[in-house]
Amino acid sequence: MDKRFGMLLRDEKGITALETAIILIAFVVVASVFAFTMLSAGMFTTERSKEAVYAGLSQVRGTVELKGGMIGTSSNPGVTGTINSLIFSVSIVAGGSPVDFTDTTGTNVVVIEYRDSVTRTTELQWTANPTVGDTDTMLEANEVFEIAVPLGSVTLGPNMTFVVEIKPPIGAVLNLQRTTPPSIDTITELN
Repeated sequence: MDKRFGMLLRDEKGITALETAIILIAFVVVASVFAFTMLSAGMFTTERSKEAVYAGLSQVRGTVELKGGMIGTSSNPGVTGTINSLIFSVSIVAGGSPVDFTDTTGTNVVVIEYRDSVTRTTELQWTANPTVGDTDTMLEANEVFEIAVPLGSVTLGPNMTFVVEIKPPIGAVLNLQRTTPPSIDTITELN
């Protein structure tokens, strides 16, 4: 047994420098391929994230906001009266993109929807009149449009909760929820 143990100790076979270099080069090559794969995946993910951010910004930039209050007009005021039309003003948010308020005789780009507990309609023939800014139908920065929405066949009486939604082609929907007072005046403030 001693003889065998001595032979093991005298056996000086081992890994040469060339073999060590080959193994290290193999590790480096594998690591560089892995690093390239990770960097490529990271660049792809970064590009997708950038696209998502820009898509979100384009949605926010076209958003309209309410400027002031909403009023209802009536031709038959009183406790049993009904509101015939709604009037409110809108503008775009700071830094927002222009919104096309083409009038209702053409193809509407902006959709205005009315709904309450009984009725839902997108067939409203609304009009947009510039009150601040130029006279075109494009709502741009520092402009205010007055929107008049005749309710037509919609019956909006006392103590009714309703929602008017303004849906621009790009951007968030503006929900205007209001409740009518117990008695309708010729001009009724809807808060």
